[in-house]
Amino acid sequence: MKGRVLVLDEIDGQEAAALMVDGRLEELVVDPVGDVVLPGAIFRAVADRPVKGQGGIFVKLPQGSGFLRQISGVAPGQRLLVQVTGPAEPGKALPVTTRLLFKSRFAIVTPDAPGLNISRRIRDEELRADLSALAEAGMAGASDRLGLILRSGCETAGEEAIAEDIAAMRGLAEAVLADLTGGPELLVDGPGAHDLAFRDWLDPAVDEADTAPGSFDRHGVTEALEALRSPRVALEGGASMLIEPTRALVAVDVNTGPDTSPAASLKANIAAARDLPRQLRLRGLGGQVVVDFAPMPKRDRSILDQVLKAAFKGDSEVNLAGWTTLGLHELTRKRDRLPLAEVLPRSRS
Repeated sequence: MKGRVLVLDEIDGQEAAALMVDGRLEELVVDPVGDVVLPGAIFRAVADRPVKGQGGIFVKLPQGSGFLRQISGVAPGQRLLVQVTGPAEPGKALPVTTRLLFKSRFAIVTPDAPGLNISRRIRDEELRADLSALAEAGMAGASDRLGLILRSGCETAGEEAIAEDIAAMRGLAEAVLADLTGGPELLVDGPGAHDLAFRDWLDPAVDEADTAPGSFDRHGVTEALEALRSPRVALEGGASMLIEPTRALVAVDVNTGPDTSPAASLKANIAAARDLPRQLRLRGLGGQVVVDFAPMPKRDRSILDQVLKAAFKGDSEVNLAGWTTLGLHELTRKRDRLPLAEVLPRSRS
């Protein structure tokens, strides 16, 4: 089906959300089984002990520990408000930050980052003026500590809906910031799959939203999930890439397939580079990524660098480190969700 389709369903009783664009799976989130802390959760924590040589400090959470990299001015025993930035790797503490974000469909309240800001994607000057007035009214009388960002979704939203989001996020932020008394405690849950999809995937606007049971089967999501179980990704012209996570890194190997033409390697590598961000996102993979592209002349590396830069432009917190002496390409990507292999039930086939 052409267009953008938001698909909400369940997998073995767990919430799952997908975004299909022109019949291709572009976004996917599946809630993990069990008592797992979701990214975005906010805790009252207690500073524990610094970790020498790593520039961070452990903080006590209600169950287990978090690891905080910003340690300037933090003393053991101090009460802190922290937000989970991603999933914990096996055997490691949850990554947390003191830079809190209170995010809704249209508004983001930013403690300790004052100012009223409007998404740059909104370019209509008259609309920006109207939104500025809404922001000023919504944050009137608020602490100088609080900032506000109006998201690009405001471009097509009604004033009442935007004002309600501003009020809700401001009220939540003020309540949480005032709650520093007591031991470690969960103050705000991280968004589940359905909430996250409605919050972050509706801009640009979707053409259809299917929330009825069985929607994954109707829109081809189930079939796409089966393909994601395999490390092999088919590319144009019979080329392929294999994506295999290890404990230390994610290894990617690009193969040209049956094409033996002089341009086969460059074509396969460009196809792999363009699809790599989507594949890493859907599979929930991040950290260090090492790509073994198909052999090609060094003069073609600059072309591939441009393709990779454009492909990862919309991806959050990616660092394209470049080429090694062995001809591998290294990059790092923020871990923002659990690996799909950990949350997806085993195939019943």
